[in-house]
Amino acid sequence: MKKIGFSAETYIEEQSKYILERIEQGEGRLYLEFGGKLVQDKHAMRVLPGFDENAKIKLLQKMKDQAEIIICIYAGDIIKSKTRQDFGITYDLEVLRLIDAFRSYDLEVNSVVVTRYEDAPSVNQFIAKLERRGIRTYIHHFTKGYPTDVDTIVSEEGYGANPYIEVTKPLVCVTGPGGGSGKLATSLSQVYHEYKRGNKARYAKFETFPVWNLPLKHPVNIAYEAATADLKDVNIIDPFHLEAYGETAVNYNRDIDAFPVVRRILTAITGSDDGYKSPTDMGVNRVGFGITDDEACREASIQEIIRRTLIAECSYRKGTIDEATLERCKLLMEEVGATRYDRPAVKEAEAYVEVKKEQNPDRYENVVVAAMELPDGTIITGRSSRRMVATAAMVLNALKHMAGIQDDMALISPTIFEAMASTKADVFRDKTSLNLEEVVMALTLTKLTNPFAELALREIPNLNGCVAHCTAILSEKDEQSLKALGIDITSNAEFSNNNLYSK
Repeated sequence: MKKIGFSAETYIEEQSKYILERIEQGEGRLYLEFGGKLVQDKHAMRVLPGFDENAKIKLLQKMKDQAEIIICIYAGDIIKSKTRQDFGITYDLEVLRLIDAFRSYDLEVNSVVVTRYEDAPSVNQFIAKLERRGIRTYIHHFTKGYPTDVDTIVSEEGYGANPYIEVTKPLVCVTGPGGGSGKLATSLSQVYHEYKRGNKARYAKFETFPVWNLPLKHPVNIAYEAATADLKDVNIIDPFHLEAYGETAVNYNRDIDAFPVVRRILTAITGSDDGYKSPTDMGVNRVGFGITDDEACREASIQEIIRRTLIAECSYRKGTIDEATLERCKLLMEEVGATRYDRPAVKEAEAYVEVKKEQNPDRYENVVVAAMELPDGTIITGRSSRRMVATAAMVLNALKHMAGIQDDMALISPTIFEAMASTKADVFRDKTSLNLEEVVMALTLTKLTNPFAELALREIPNLNGCVAHCTAILSEKDEQSLKALGIDITSNAEFSNNNLYSK
């Protein structure tokens, strides 16, 4: 069983109290920039076992009468179809998902801001889609003069060129689908416009990682570097905080590099730097106080670093990241003294491939194997065959094991397999083996006549949180299906065949 190392209840209590204190500390509206994922923060859930992936949105729900939300998205991320890895969806779709999620928690979504706007078809289509669904949408261009010419930044040519976003609540949460979405610029632009209108306003930042009151080289903080390897984030000791208070606090390069400029901008706008002596001062982060078992969080974070490295290897092979990002992940894995084989499912999957090849080299030359670690520590494997892909076999075997069904019992009749394969080939012109979703549907059909299939299907919720590995890069369809089941999957950076196009 996974060890719990974090108290979600303590965190929500501490964090909500701290945000309310920050609201009450000064005059005027507070623009609170949210770093990281505001909804379904799966990275935090993985490195802090016990963390509620929706803790931050639940925290906001407690303050819903005081808060409204602005969502930022960088136009370049729309053009490049940048993807949120946890869900395999593009950032523009993530914005739509976020709006639905906020609404489900009865939180007010004020608007969407497309930052550093570019006149591109995909960007304009996205804006049109939002506006036709009644979502207020604003366009911000690159801020003239940024980052060195503060006089231009704080002028009608700089922030003044952006439209003011009409807000009404004392707390405005500025979030986005990922890093580099333009949240900081949007927040400061709003503070500028508030003062131009004769209103008081302030800025603060809610950044979960790195954790300022953990050691610089703590695995939780190193895992953050692995998660942001493509952004080239590096954790460092906050020199401004050390000089001002004589206290060590961990922050990261982008915030530290930007701090002198941000402080100058705030001073130019408001006449005061709000008493901020360091980027850590700007932060509203109490996550470190929720840790109840440091060792459990260290172990979970090392696993996350391995996971990120395996994903980076596949992304590099598929051409979606550069070599520098991959090498950065490998170095971080070495830094914590880990290897790919410290992820137990990796070792089991690769060992099973070798066993099969030794048994029959000709038959199993291109065999693909998937392995999954169950909550009780048991590792279940499955191999590719003419009937189904390796991940489908793995899931089927896991369901049998958890339901107490004999391994040699055929849950799905050959007749159903043949009928589904025939329809797939004849109707959809697809001669590939049944994928995971299709096998689960076949199992659902079988339960009408086979009570053991019903027993197996009841175990599906227990797959959530299991860790798995495949010896070949997964199809997008299977990757999405595994994520839908809550299975944390990685794979070797090898293609299952030489086809350049596959579904």
